[in-house]
Amino acid sequence: MLKLYGFDVSNYHNMLKLAMALKGIDYEQVTTYPNQSPEYLSICPTGKVPALQTSQGVLIETNVIMEFLDELSDTQPLYPTDSYEKARVKELVKMVELYIELPARRCHTEAFWGVPVHENTKKEVKRALYNGMQSLARAASFKPYLAGNTLSAADIFFLYSVDLASSVAKKLFDIDLLAEAPGAKELMVKLNALPEVQKIAEERKAATPAFHAYLEKAFAQK
Repeated sequence: MLKLYGFDVSNYHNMLKLAMALKGIDYEQVTTYPNQSPEYLSICPTGKVPALQTSQGVLIETNVIMEFLDELSDTQPLYPTDSYEKARVKELVKMVELYIELPARRCHTEAFWGVPVHENTKKEVKRALYNGMQSLARAASFKPYLAGNTLSAADIFFLYSVDLASSVAKKLFDIDLLAEAPGAKELMVKLNALPEVQKIAEERKAATPAFHAYLEKAFAQK
């Protein structure tokens, strides 16, 4: 059986949980926080999560794992079979990750845990989030999903990346990031209504106290 290393508060971990839930893929979850222990580094070379243990070896990087999972089961395809359309989905995944998720992550410590970041960093992030969301608005269709009328991997990345970025934008800059892309709010509501997403949200809530304890310990050691 597949083993998924990660924790239920991680957005990247939850992307893979949703992919496997939609596709009906069984797996064992091994709750793991990022660490540099020899034991975990022998499994995952970076010490990061998520990581997926397969019968052939370990895979890392969420987008790579998601493509692997999509080929394991024909149920609920997350990537089109047409080469161009598949490339479009991958393009949207990359846009969400590089131009929305990663910039917002630079301000997570202040937005979610009260650890300040430099004002110059916040200015850069604010500008990047505006540009990233407006770029996505031009590239995506939102009819009703990012790549058209079928849910794809791009929507999973959108759900678990843009929600956090929107929280950062609201808390630190008092801006409505979703308003920058017509159709984004409606898509977020549609995705959050999925029973698989609601179950993952419940598991995330239940795992939050343990994650906060982990963070407090990590910050105390710095």
